[in-house]
Amino acid sequence: QVQVVESGGGLVQPGGSLRLSCAASGSIFRIDGMGWHRQARGKQRELVAGITSGGNTNYADSVKGRFTISRDNAKNSVYLTMNGLKPDDTAVYYCSARDSGVTYWGKGTLVTVSS
Repeated sequence: QVQVVESGGGLVQPGGSLRLSCAASGSIFRIDGMGWHRQARGKQRELVAGITSGGNTNYADSVKGRFTISRDNAKNSVYLTMNGLKPDDTAVYYCSARDSGVTYWGKGTLVTVSS
């Protein structure tokens, strides 16, 4: 079993920045894809950004140019640096890690953008 734990959420003012961290641990064979998703109240969960073990990235159009995903393969960790935050970015952010064809999810961390 693989455990995924996020950290770094909180309250930030519009225009501010925040960095989320996520680490996978447990019975890991080889983590390939890792990513961040988010779910705002009353909305479906959506992909924010993904990154492969080789470093290829993809982003939702709504966050391009503002968010940056990165990872440390040696630590089985992924990060999301969020700049220029907007109230619409308010959501629970979930980390995912795929190992041997199975996707594991964290419990989420709340990001609130408000003045």
